[in-house]
Amino acid sequence: MAEGGFFFQAFVYLTAAVVSVPIAKRIGLGSVLGYIIAGVVIGPFVMGLIGEEGQDVMHFAEFGVVMMLFLVGLELQPSLLWKLKGPILGMGGMQVGVSAALITTIALVFGLPWQTGLAIGLTLALSSTAIVLQTLNEKGLMKTTGGQNSFSVLLFQDIAVIPILAIMPLLAVSGQVAHHAGDDGHHVTTWVEGLPIFAQTGVVLGVVVAIIVAGQYLIGPAFRMIAKTRLRELFTAAALLLVIGIALLMTKVGLSPALGTFLAGVVLAQSEYRHELEIDIEPFKGLLLGLFFIAVGASIDFNLIANNPGLISQMVVALVVLKFVVLFAIGRFFKMGLDNNLVFSFGLAQGGEFAFVLFSFAIQSNVISTDIANPLIAVVVLSMIFTPLLMLLNEKIIQPRFGTTESSDREADAIEEKNQVIIAGFGRMGSTIGRFLQANGQTATYLDTNPDNVDLLRKMGLPVFYGDASRHDLLHAAGAHEAKLLIVAVDSPEKTQAVCEAAQKHFPHLEIMARTRSWTDSYEILDSGITDVYRETLDTSLRMAAEALEKLGHRKYQARRAIKTFRKHDERYLRELASMRHDQKQLISGARERIQDLESRMLAEIDNIGKDKDLGWDISTLLDEFGNRRDD
Repeated sequence: MAEGGFFFQAFVYLTAAVVSVPIAKRIGLGSVLGYIIAGVVIGPFVMGLIGEEGQDVMHFAEFGVVMMLFLVGLELQPSLLWKLKGPILGMGGMQVGVSAALITTIALVFGLPWQTGLAIGLTLALSSTAIVLQTLNEKGLMKTTGGQNSFSVLLFQDIAVIPILAIMPLLAVSGQVAHHAGDDGHHVTTWVEGLPIFAQTGVVLGVVVAIIVAGQYLIGPAFRMIAKTRLRELFTAAALLLVIGIALLMTKVGLSPALGTFLAGVVLAQSEYRHELEIDIEPFKGLLLGLFFIAVGASIDFNLIANNPGLISQMVVALVVLKFVVLFAIGRFFKMGLDNNLVFSFGLAQGGEFAFVLFSFAIQSNVISTDIANPLIAVVVLSMIFTPLLMLLNEKIIQPRFGTTESSDREADAIEEKNQVIIAGFGRMGSTIGRFLQANGQTATYLDTNPDNVDLLRKMGLPVFYGDASRHDLLHAAGAHEAKLLIVAVDSPEKTQAVCEAAQKHFPHLEIMARTRSWTDSYEILDSGITDVYRETLDTSLRMAAEALEKLGHRKYQARRAIKTFRKHDERYLRELASMRHDQKQLISGARERIQDLESRMLAEIDNIGKDKDLGWDISTLLDEFGNRRDD
């Protein structure tokens, strides 16, 4: 331990996290890269505030990955996991197999023994569960096809660690110097060591079955008893005990603790205590993961990199490019759309944290020498560091230029029908608008840029056409020159602006109704001269608020009238504030004045309604009461 002891080291780590992560997020790099940069700065090669103990911290912080997979398991119903069996086995198995085979072949070309080459291939085929899942969650991509497929591959990789560890001793290369288990303080004696293969298999299966049975029949009643004490800290202790206990149990039978806690999470996904477990574990998971990323940054051997900059950089680029190509090809094979395939391929094109464990075990097993393993560990760390940058590159540069257009993958559909209405974007909002119009006898031409969505909707019998509505030639093919109305319901504010600009420039006769997310997006559209602007959550929010008033005892006519008043003034304020949006101080002042004005108007109206008792008998209330009597 460096000078200052435990408290000094804790202060250094926490300060690094608190300072670096907000800065990194502010400039768009994300928290993962912020933690890693913090580790580099406080590490032995920059400020030197932490030294050799960084490796011990790494082993401790890896428990954050275990907790993360437990929480992921809590989010997955067993039925959903069963649905993912195809991507897990198909995509995961293909990715590990193909990547390992290619890397092994390259190692053989460079003259390494096949045993060493295979160990390197299997190790570098794995990706970073911690970095990928954290980055996908931060960017809101976890629920997308690319995010789900990434998770499936990562889950297969976590499972694959078990057989990889099992075959490492079988790959021992004769002639290498033996490294005894006792030389490494992290060696763990398991219960299955020395047992025959069939006995080891039986013990492992028995432990897995015991976890499932306990999750179904024992853990629920145990947590129920703990909950009755009404001691929050005791419930938190029990949650940590559960995760640590399962991780320890899986380690004792030679399995991945991350896999064991994931399995426990899946078993408990239907428990009534699922949300309480999530809340209690989440802070520890986040803190330990942050510590893990800081330790990764601090563990980079810059002396090794400085002595071999060309070799290390070439190996990093080769690893990332090779895995990207393999992943992209697999995504195409499984018919993923370009947007999701880019997320999938960029996200997993790095080495993983299990490489530290596997390379260490390979050295102990006489499979890889230290002079080969050390540069490879540096390559893995650097590839992990570059992952958030690659995701940022994809998000900011590649996706806007190539992702949404699918220009190289799929041509726009030929559109034969012509209607008075064109709807751009057939997602959550566009589909509702379209179904409502169709139910009222008004047909429309639907355009969408998500090929997976288009194919699915076409199979359901909906006439949706693939194409980018910001292209004026596609709008013309959709009949914009004859149509009366363009409804822009796409999900991206930038794409909304692009579609509106194309329509205004080439089809000025079209009336345009535009979906926006917020006041800021609305200002942009209003500035372009479009007056029909619809914030996507406004109607639902007001309807929910009105029903909340009714549940609190207000009459229905009061709630409906309040909505009408609120909407009228809110729309007016939106247009008034649009002219102030370039002056932040004036905008804030104007918004504050209008909030106060709206409150006073609403309260005054409630006062006036209360003075006129006859208004209490509105037609909607009478109809409701009459209908209820008829039902009785």
